[in-house]
Amino acid sequence: MSGPDQAADAAFMREALDEARAAASVGDVPVGAVVLDDGGRVVARGRNRREVLGDPTAHAEIEALRGAAGARGTWRLDGATLYVTLEPCLMCAGALLQARVARVVFGCADDKSGALESLFVVGRDPRLLHRFAVTGGVLGGECAEVLRAFFALRRRSPAR
Repeated sequence: MSGPDQAADAAFMREALDEARAAASVGDVPVGAVVLDDGGRVVARGRNRREVLGDPTAHAEIEALRGAAGARGTWRLDGATLYVTLEPCLMCAGALLQARVARVVFGCADDKSGALESLFVVGRDPRLLHRFAVTGGVLGGECAEVLRAFFALRRRSPAR
């Protein structure tokens, strides 16, 4: 990794990793997200809170999009960039389309439910009304390690 855009991507992914670790600290799967406006300012953060809220839609991306929409006062997030530690699932990819984000940067791929590169290419499908740029693999090893460590600990722990 080199260059200003790659350095910025890594810096914002580290912020998303902080959110992921915060999710893990309360027993949620460690996925974190950060939304930047079109001026490059962080306007919202999100982390998985499915366990905490008992809500199947409380993914990091959804939480961050809700925060960004609230900060902007509109659901239209034109020009926004979402950084997330794990490739978004189909639900989150759909929400990203609906929010009209400009770009998504993710850490590690999700071979079981990833909807931007692994199983589907939602953000770049020409049949869809809106499309967004996708950059994958930013700090991918570190993002994957946070998930691996969480699930390794969970497997060793007694049933919840």
